[in-house]
Amino acid sequence: MHQSILAYRRMRYLWIASAVSLAAIIVYALHRPAEPPNGGTWLGYTLGVAGTLLIAWLTAFGIRKRRYSSTLGSVQGWLSAHVYLGAALVVIATLHAGMQFGLNVHTLAYALTCLVVASGIAGVWLYLRYPELMSRNRVAQTREQMLAELVDLDRLCSRQAAAIGGEFPDAIMSGRDRTKLGGSAWALLAGRDGSQLLLPSPAAGGPQQERALPNPSQTRLLDWLGARLAESTDGERTRQIHELMSLVGARRSLLDRLRRDAQIRAWLEAWLYLHIPATFALIAALIAHIIVVFLYW
Repeated sequence: MHQSILAYRRMRYLWIASAVSLAAIIVYALHRPAEPPNGGTWLGYTLGVAGTLLIAWLTAFGIRKRRYSSTLGSVQGWLSAHVYLGAALVVIATLHAGMQFGLNVHTLAYALTCLVVASGIAGVWLYLRYPELMSRNRVAQTREQMLAELVDLDRLCSRQAAAIGGEFPDAIMSGRDRTKLGGSAWALLAGRDGSQLLLPSPAAGGPQQERALPNPSQTRLLDWLGARLAESTDGERTRQIHELMSLVGARRSLLDRLRRDAQIRAWLEAWLYLHIPATFALIAALIAHIIVVFLYW
């Protein structure tokens, strides 16, 4: 579905949008007003009305996609038209303005139009690219299945650490409890790992103390286990530590996949936090633009 949006019905709406844009450009090129081209000529008003109606129709897509029982075309067709006609709106709005811009509500409406269309194009790119990345990252698993697998690995790590004894259970428990998935919006979008780890650290001339250390991708814990492995002189203990490292390594790979999954989902939703508010701002600016035009007509 995601890959066929732009090619819907042999790119029907691409041809329609191209025809509309080309017709507007030709009429604009042939237009010879007595004054410089602007929104106040007959062509400017015509393009302004066309652009306003197009904005109203494009906004209606948000209603259509939530009405599952509607017979007014498929959501896929509406989305394809939304993409292509949204791009054509920039052409119409530019010609409507006659390339006349300034510090006023009219230019604000134009700038918001461009912002809405640009954020929409970004959304299309994300929805064409990221679902495939998400599918590959999940490796035929759902997020719930990955989380269930993480719980199983945590249990196996705790059991193996308990079998070794000493400092290992505390280290493994600390790595588990201080593992961080998610966080702030920026952390999600950046895929940042804020996990930490508490390890025994002998203070100079004093008893053992605990210090918090960054543990991105469980690297610090694996380094600590590797050091314990290198120090081991007992064959059975060496085998146990090696098995624990393998479990922690598997846990790290799964955490990386979960974090990547959250990052992809965050990017798929993030553009809407620009697109939707910008759309409402555009509608408000458009209403102000129309009111000002009629006041000074």
